[in-house]
Amino acid sequence: MPSAMKYWPVLCALLAAAPLHAAEDVDFDPNAISEIDAINCHIDAPTYNGFAMAIGGEDSIAEKRGWKKVESGNVFMNEYELREPILVTGTHSTRRIGFTANAIIAILDMPDPAVIAREEEVENALDPEPLIAELVASGRATRAQVEAEIKFRKFMGERVIVDVVEQPEEGASFGVHTKIARTISNVTTHPGKTLYGCSYSIELLDKNGQPL
Repeated sequence: MPSAMKYWPVLCALLAAAPLHAAEDVDFDPNAISEIDAINCHIDAPTYNGFAMAIGGEDSIAEKRGWKKVESGNVFMNEYELREPILVTGTHSTRRIGFTANAIIAILDMPDPAVIAREEEVENALDPEPLIAELVASGRATRAQVEAEIKFRKFMGERVIVDVVEQPEEGASFGVHTKIARTISNVTTHPGKTLYGCSYSIELLDKNGQPL
């Protein structure tokens, strides 16, 4: 996992949110957090950050749960193979999960992300269809020609579940913007797979409510 310094802004945000979160749960134990709940966006952002930092830290959650580190070829993701399959969508299971900078991902055997994206009401922000239609309409190429040139159909989309801004209180140095979103995507390093997960972000705001 990335070094602790990378998480310094997150740690600051956790301290800022302490009256709302930590004070209610001073005995927070990352070992008690379920990866299934995290993937399904069923926990809050401070809880997720505490859990994610403990995966390969002193708590070594990955080792305790018998997860095997997998070399995936994707430098932006730490990937693990679980001891047993987990059910993450109600109908799809997997033994592979991954962690990115701010998200946990279930790696599903699903070539077309659009299938599960429709169920989750997630749109593809990188849908090539408008460009294809424009090229065909212009007469510069047929649909078959354009389709033949597309080697990989990128899918990347999200549906925001939580979006909360806590403005700086009187006398406070900063506020917090918390966002939790269902994410669905695919990547060339994992052909035939759909990355189904949840992102958790905590952004610090200055006294004027602007991102630091």
